[in-house]
Amino acid sequence: MPELPEVETVRLGIERWCLNSTINDVQVLHHRATNPRSAAPLETVAGASIVKISRRGKFLWFELDRPHALVAHLGMSGQFRIQPSEAMDEKHLRARLSLNENQELRFIDQRTFGWLALSGFGGGVPDLVAAIALDIFDPHFDRAAIVKKFRKRGSEIKRALLDQNLMSGVGNIYADESLWRAKIHPQSRCDALSPGKIDNLLTSIHSVMSKALVEGGTSFDSLYINVNGESGYFAHSLEAYGRENEPCTRCATQIRRIAFGGRSSHFCPRCQKL
Repeated sequence: MPELPEVETVRLGIERWCLNSTINDVQVLHHRATNPRSAAPLETVAGASIVKISRRGKFLWFELDRPHALVAHLGMSGQFRIQPSEAMDEKHLRARLSLNENQELRFIDQRTFGWLALSGFGGGVPDLVAAIALDIFDPHFDRAAIVKKFRKRGSEIKRALLDQNLMSGVGNIYADESLWRAKIHPQSRCDALSPGKIDNLLTSIHSVMSKALVEGGTSFDSLYINVNGESGYFAHSLEAYGRENEPCTRCATQIRRIAFGGRSSHFCPRCQKL
C-alpha cells in the first residue's frame, strides 16, 4: 500500500501538472471508484478549477473553487497518471478527469481498494479526512503530545505505528524501517518504552521518510508509480522490510520475518531485542 512518501510524491506530481487547471469533464468507469460517503456524484465537479493539492498521511485532496474538495485514497494499488486525451485507456482505468489543453488525469486501480469522493470543505481539512491524525511532517505535529499518547498504549509498538488515528502516514514498510533504525523490536509494548525511546523512534520515522521522499518512494512493482509513470527507488535503501534471511547491515545477523496481525514484520533479532 502506498504510504506517506509515495502519496506525497504523487501529490507533488499532480501539483506540477494540474494546479490551476479546469476539470472540463469527469467519467467514472467503475462503481467502486467512488467512496459511498461521497457528498455528491464525482461528475458534479465538472467545470471546477483546481486551486490547491493537499495531503494528510495517506490521503490527498484537490481544493476546488467550490465548497467541496475532491478527496482521494490510493488504497492498495491506486495510481494517478497524466496522459494526453488520445492515449489508449489503461486496463484498470477507474475514472478520468479531462483537463484543459487536451490532457487527462486518470485514476487507475487494479485491486479497486482506492477511491475518490467529494467531501464537505470549509477550508483546512475536508470532512472525510478530519478524523485522521496529523502526520510527522505537518507543521502542527506535536511530538511531546504524541510521545505521551504512545506511552498510554498497552499494545505493541508496531500496531500503534499503523494506527492512523494516532499518527498518520506510516504503513508496514516505514514502520519496519523506522523500528530497525531506532533499534526497537516490533512487539515491544508501548507503555514499556521510555519517552526518550519513543522520541528517538519519531526522529527515525522523520529521517526514513524524508530520505524516501527524495528517492521518490518505494516501488516493488508497477502498482506504485508517479503521475508520469516513473518508479521510486527507495527499495534499494531498505534495511529491514523485505530482507528476510539477508544480513543486517549493522551486525550481519540475519533479518527475521514474523507474522503480525495479518501482516509481516521484518527486524534484526540482535539489534532489536525484545
